[in-house]
Amino acid sequence: MTDATTSLSPKDNALQTPAVNSPARVLFASLVGTTIEFFDFYVYATAAVLVFPHLFFPTADPTSAMLQSFATFSIAFFARPFGAVIFGHFGDKVGRKATLVAALMTMGISTVVIGLLPTYASIGVAAPLLLALCRFGQGLGLGGEWGGAVLLATENAPEGKRTWYAMFPQLGAPIGFILSAGTFLILGEVMTDEAFLAWGWRVPFIASILLVIVGLYVRLKITETPEFQKAIDKRERVQVPIAQIFRFHKRSLVLGTFVALATFVLFYLMTVFSLSWGTAKLGYSREQFLVVQMTGVVFFGLMIPVSGILSDRYGRRLVLIVTTIAIGAFGLVMAPLLAGGLGGAFLFSILGLGLMGLTYGPIGAALAAPFPTSVRYTGASMTFNLAGIFGASLAPYIATWLATNYSLDHVGYYLLAAAAITLVCLVLSTEEEVSA
Repeated sequence: MTDATTSLSPKDNALQTPAVNSPARVLFASLVGTTIEFFDFYVYATAAVLVFPHLFFPTADPTSAMLQSFATFSIAFFARPFGAVIFGHFGDKVGRKATLVAALMTMGISTVVIGLLPTYASIGVAAPLLLALCRFGQGLGLGGEWGGAVLLATENAPEGKRTWYAMFPQLGAPIGFILSAGTFLILGEVMTDEAFLAWGWRVPFIASILLVIVGLYVRLKITETPEFQKAIDKRERVQVPIAQIFRFHKRSLVLGTFVALATFVLFYLMTVFSLSWGTAKLGYSREQFLVVQMTGVVFFGLMIPVSGILSDRYGRRLVLIVTTIAIGAFGLVMAPLLAGGLGGAFLFSILGLGLMGLTYGPIGAALAAPFPTSVRYTGASMTFNLAGIFGASLAPYIATWLATNYSLDHVGYYLLAAAAITLVCLVLSTEEEVSA
């Protein structure tokens, strides 16, 4: 009697072999999703400076309108931990792929709706309320996107390449920012200020639906990660991942949150706050400063792969410690650079965003490392997004308040304090917790 196993044809054996994601497909799928998510996120950040104070908060004086606009900007960061819990729960129970698709849809729909909103002149106070609701939706989507994209990369990575793979979704941040700032720069060049405020600002929000379609197509082509599939096969999935996090992984959650603090404070000082202060108080034009920022973001993008190589060679913890010390030192010189004319502004942007690349590249793998596969989506997402609350949500608001009531130097001291807190938490973390 013929053995059933040996009688299978090559075609039958191929059908029984689980599909394996190619490295190129994995890395592109993780990168394209975060690029779209961050494009959507930064489109809002730029509009929060250039558009929303005029169209959604027109009854306030300019400074108050800007602060109110920054308040709606911060809403997304408070929504992100909820997104981390919701999408993390399903990512750890159902799978990475389906959850990433849902997160992308949540962000995409919220962004397109912002582009269709009536302004204060049309519906009064309901306009900023609807804007805030859509911003909450953006936060939910990004809260679920980042952790899943990092896991898609790291859980498909070969031995010794986890940080290199994990830095690919991180590249979505500078690419998304360049696309966002570039879109506003082009719109500013091809239309008058009146046309831009009347309807031009809506173009990036509505056009983002095209990017979402591309992202969905790529995401639907990938298969589940090997590590999560092993967790399914071994019945290692847990019923309530967030409960497991608070019960068994509180230390990793707290330390991870503040390990990422300086990363978030630095980025939103370099982008949202500096665009606002530079154009409103220091005399730079909108077009000038967008070019300044885009130049810096190029260095942000270039330093991310550099940080990946250094981290795999010398350890993520060492790279993060050295970079955090440099961020603190940068806090002492950022004010005179930003206020030192166009040349100083370029140097400010290149140095600050270059440091951002060095800290942002390893942070994804570092935050995911302490958590087991069964709760890794929830754990990594929670630490990243809690860091967003403490480090990013109020950073433009706090920096504007400090610069207005004290001086621009105090914004640098704020960054120095954030770097000091991050440094303490990195020292308290073990090499295994950050570089596993």
